[in-house]
Amino acid sequence: MAKYLVETFYTCTFKVKHYLDELNEDQLSKLDRRDDGKFEIIDVKLDSRKTKNLEINDNKTENIDLSSNASSTKISNVIQKNLSNEKSENSNEKISLQINEKSNPRIKMPDRRKGYIQKVTIGNHKVYLHTGEYNDGKLGEIFIDTSKEGELVKALMNNFAIAISLGLQYGVPLDEYVNAYVDTKFEPSGKIDGNDRILSASSILDYIFRELAISYLAREDLAHTPSLMPKTTNREIDKEEDKQFLKLVRDITSKGFVRSNYEKKLIDLTDVRINLKSKK
Repeated sequence: MAKYLVETFYTCTFKVKHYLDELNEDQLSKLDRRDDGKFEIIDVKLDSRKTKNLEINDNKTENIDLSSNASSTKISNVIQKNLSNEKSENSNEKISLQINEKSNPRIKMPDRRKGYIQKVTIGNHKVYLHTGEYNDGKLGEIFIDTSKEGELVKALMNNFAIAISLGLQYGVPLDEYVNAYVDTKFEPSGKIDGNDRILSASSILDYIFRELAISYLAREDLAHTPSLMPKTTNREIDKEEDKQFLKLVRDITSKGFVRSNYEKKLIDLTDVRINLKSKK
């Protein structure tokens, strides 16, 4: 039966911690003889591996040693290649994460913002919908308050509103939320009191996203009643003063409150003359 001797050579890097009462040359010279140190291995590296056949002559043994060294070299090359691949994958992941962060940044709401509050009653449950808008009138956040509900339901609704707000601020279109939550069914549901465009809802979420769709997306197909706004006149806004005035109204008015109908909400005061006399 053949016998082989395998010799593996490692390089081990470790550190030893010793606690000294005094720092002097005498204490430092005795560190190597102390056995109370705490060892911590930092790195173990495979240098080479030699295989010897104990039943053949030395020349063949040297040949085996050379081949084993070559194999160890191949192994080390494979390890280095794998490490380089892992590094490249990690770098690619970091780059992709950076690209995603740059492509979808969060647009935070201004500290002072526009919006409106809509109060309705659904099956003897009062619901308050608060909205917050960006300066251009785009919806950026919502808050939902309910009555006659336990702390658990209130907490869930508040955190649901926060999740929707974060999605809007990261660029999720309001259409996606409307398509996902309109026609959801759970209690409380039924007749709606307090909203002139929505007469009934199958759930609180159904009502909320119907209201948001009508106010911010002009989704008249989700309303139960036609718009009560007066018909538009043939007068076109072509004067520079009128355009500036309309821009001013858009800047200071909540888009959701007027339901995107800025021009219909305006009162025509072109024929009105006002004299302001200062008191003497």
